[in-house]
This record gives sequence, C-alpha cells and structure tokens, in this order.
Amino acid sequence: MDASPAEVRAALIPEEAAEFDREWRSVMSRAIETLDLSEVLETLASWRRVARLTVASGAEAHRAMYRRAALKLTGEPGEADEPLSRTKARLGL
Repeated sequence: MDASPAEVRAALIPEEAAEFDREWRSVMSRAIETLDLSEVLETLASWRRVARLTVASGAEAHRAMYRRAALKLTGEPGEADEPLSRTKARLGL
C-alpha cells in the first residue's frame, strides 16, 4: 500500500486519525527546519501499516486488537468500551 498521507488518514479510525494529524504536523514541521524528510518517510511508512491493518480487519476488530494486546501485556482485561487512548496508555503507546 503506497498510500498518500490523505489516503492513510482516511483509512484510520477517528481516534487514530487525530493521532496521525498531530504526529504528521510535528514531523513535517521538523522537516521544514532540518530539510530532512527521513522522519517524514518513516512516519508515513509506520502509519501505512496501521492503515493496512485497520482496513483488513475493520474498525471494531482493530480496536479489539489493542485491547487483546493490553490484556496480554498487563493481565488486566480493561473495559469493553474503554477509550482507545486509555488502552494505548496501558500499552505504553
């Protein structure tokens, strides 16, 4: 998937689209100052993987994947309706 940043963003669940926006603006800002696109390209590649997983599994299964990972890592199930930001915090993300 050689998706553009806009295509990647469109494939993400809303919670991660907001996260993508913050990260994208940050790396683009640094690239303007450093004239180095390597962090931009790395960030895009990372988010492309997330977008691919999201599209392949669907939004709810994608959220459930994070909950399963948090359960395995912490041994605590968390709430079924736990906000993704809290689940990711339990994962250290």
